[in-house]
Amino acid sequence: MTADTSARLLALLALFQSRPSWSGAELAERLGVTTRTIRNDVERLRLLDYPVEATRGATGGYRLGAGARLPPLLLDDEEAVAVAIGLRTGRGIAGVETASARALAKLEQVMPPRLRPTVEALAATVDHAPENTGTDAPDPEVAPAVLRTIATAIHDIEWFRFDYRDTSRLVEPYRLLAWQRRWFLVGRDPATGEWDVYRVDWVTPRMRTHRRFTPTTLPDDDYTTFTMRRVASRGWRVHARLRVDAPAQAVLDRVNPAVGVVEAVNDTTSVLVTGADSLDTIAAYVGMLGMDFTVESPVELRTLLHTLAERYARA
Repeated sequence: MTADTSARLLALLALFQSRPSWSGAELAERLGVTTRTIRNDVERLRLLDYPVEATRGATGGYRLGAGARLPPLLLDDEEAVAVAIGLRTGRGIAGVETASARALAKLEQVMPPRLRPTVEALAATVDHAPENTGTDAPDPEVAPAVLRTIATAIHDIEWFRFDYRDTSRLVEPYRLLAWQRRWFLVGRDPATGEWDVYRVDWVTPRMRTHRRFTPTTLPDDDYTTFTMRRVASRGWRVHARLRVDAPAQAVLDRVNPAVGVVEAVNDTTSVLVTGADSLDTIAAYVGMLGMDFTVESPVELRTLLHTLAERYARA
């Protein structure tokens, strides 16, 4: 294969990655060759295990399908810089830092020298502030393999079996939702029909069921609203129930829907059920309500608030 042919094949792959499909005439015009050359180049790519698919007819053309091998990712200068900066300074799913470092090393190895000063300058001058400021607990680690397993079950519409905090669960999986660097699974128990939300960092997948189900519709809420409500009442490590001397709407205006469920008692009183990763976090946030409240549970929160009150009084 000549150097010109190799360069043309790379250019052809780059075009396939830039949009879903091309006609033979469009490709020929872009590369300055004949449609016959395009047909020959497509056959060369197929011999190299790149699944180039062809469609016939007036609107026929070529597109790069899914295959056994990953084609080279061909980036322009701006795209290469953006990916490198994202890998260096971005924060993704906890647990994939090693894979990110490997990807960055491969990218920098083939990056043109003219781009390296830009990437190094940006990486050296950009700081990254903490993202998770709503809790004093470390970010939970979620294994990418667990996310892939759940996503596959959702995509294939099949039952998902897993261990969850020392119990075995079987659910119809419907959605994965990410919130503040936490991941949640929305699922439905096929035996009881009950919907629930599960923290993915507490999920350990078991053997794949390969058993399909007929999807049903989540009643009343969308998946995000439902998840936020369940997280507020059940999705944290610790929870508290407070009677607040304020109307329910006034309390709702002060709390994030993912950390508090509010119920009206009467026109002047409401109940707030809230949660966090620790009682210290709850104590800090309820103090910012700016409203009088009574702790109904747990008792440990009352003790902690007494300690904090004494500390504030000394200040």
